[in-house]
Amino acid sequence: MAKFVIKKDGSREAFDPKKIKNAIRAAAQSVNLPVSRVEELVEEISSPVLRLADSKEEIQTSELRDETLKELDMVEPQVSEAWRQHDRSKGEV
Repeated sequence: MAKFVIKKDGSREAFDPKKIKNAIRAAAQSVNLPVSRVEELVEEISSPVLRLADSKEEIQTSELRDETLKELDMVEPQVSEAWRQHDRSKGEV
């Protein structure tokens, strides 16, 4: 499992898989998916993302984001679009 995440500004912090799950959960809740579907989606999407992180010592936050959005695009496009809209509203895309 990746020990560190490299943030956009170049800083490093300890890798926390919960942050990925929380981000997926927040995006899914923003489109009013039923709670049961939200939790199902969190597990479904976080698994391949965490497998990617397993293969590395360090990983860029952008790589985690891109992999998460790629998975969401295939499974729940409305959730990936909500994530992208949130990023745009923060000026991150």
